[in-house]
Amino acid sequence: MSTTLDTLSPTELGERLRTARESAKVTQAAAAGALDVARTTIVAMEQGQRRVKLDELQKLAKLYGTSLNALLRMEAVHVDLKPQFRQAGDSGDAEIDDAVELMTRLVKAEVELENLLGVQRARNYPPERPLRAGDVILQAEQDAARLRHWLGLGIAPAKDLPSLLELDLGIRVYVRRLAPKISGLYAYDEAVGACIMLNASHRRSRRTQSAAHELGHFVATRRAADAFQDEAPDAAREEKYANAFGRAFLTPPEAVQAAFKDVTAGASQLSRRHVILLAHMFDVSREAMVRRLEELGLLKPGSWDWFQTNGGITDEQARQVLGEERELDPAKMDADQPISFRLALLAGEAWRRELLSEAQLARLLLIDRIEVRKLIDQFESEGEVADAAPELRA
Repeated sequence: MSTTLDTLSPTELGERLRTARESAKVTQAAAAGALDVARTTIVAMEQGQRRVKLDELQKLAKLYGTSLNALLRMEAVHVDLKPQFRQAGDSGDAEIDDAVELMTRLVKAEVELENLLGVQRARNYPPERPLRAGDVILQAEQDAARLRHWLGLGIAPAKDLPSLLELDLGIRVYVRRLAPKISGLYAYDEAVGACIMLNASHRRSRRTQSAAHELGHFVATRRAADAFQDEAPDAAREEKYANAFGRAFLTPPEAVQAAFKDVTAGASQLSRRHVILLAHMFDVSREAMVRRLEELGLLKPGSWDWFQTNGGITDEQARQVLGEERELDPAKMDADQPISFRLALLAGEAWRRELLSEAQLARLLLIDRIEVRKLIDQFESEGEVADAAPELRA
């Protein structure tokens, strides 16, 4: 993997060094003394005639009162997602504005890490399928089936949807605590691509459904921002489509019908155990599972309302059915791990190469030093075998 130190031209880096030295009012002789080299070597560096080594760059950054990150930073990508949400009619809501600002800062942080490490994010986007005239629910079902085929999922349950979006499609995904009414945000920027943020304060199944909803916007209305709120009406065709797409993607008809037949084999009535097992299989909420069964004609309309009237289906009942196999996760796992897999890898690599300090990572990623320390501890434990680990080919 190349770094910005490798990709910056010696001339450009030399100019940055000269500017930093002069701003710090440090002479070339003093800089040479810090590196224990001749002054002519500093001259050659600043003129781009001699490539700078990483350890030399670290010493010069400290001498000049700047950071290695500042010296290596690529031209910043301008990202401002707020105008998109204003166009979508979500302006004026302080909680949404705060969430949009947070997502914007996280996108900028990820792009800065990519630039620092010389990484270019791969996009594996499927074709966009704009809304057509006619039945948007039917189109959503068809488009969800096409995307599943395109991803090679078939009718299998889509486990860990946020990771699938991030690693398979190249969508930027973030999970942070937001106002309770906000389930997710979606935006698209030409420079950085598609971005989704999910509410870590919601339990796992709800986050999964929010991610599927935003995936629907990505498929059909790619360049239109969305702030998904549970209480908001879905009168707009775009919202009807996104909701239907999410249901179809997470619970494809053929798979649900087959699972329903297997789980309820020999039974004459639907039990709480049936619902718990089916919801677990497809990683959706119990309510979403029952309503999907109603929609597919496998249950009579009003079945979920019957459960609610008769005591509901509780987490404790789910634990009794599932045992300790699955943590029900009422908003804990992802909330305690606010950095995605990919972002954690980028941050850890930047720290390992001494391009960013713990404090700089904390400020950049908007997390506290404890979280950064956890991340670094993971990389340090892996470092025990680093010397013998296989090297990547360029």
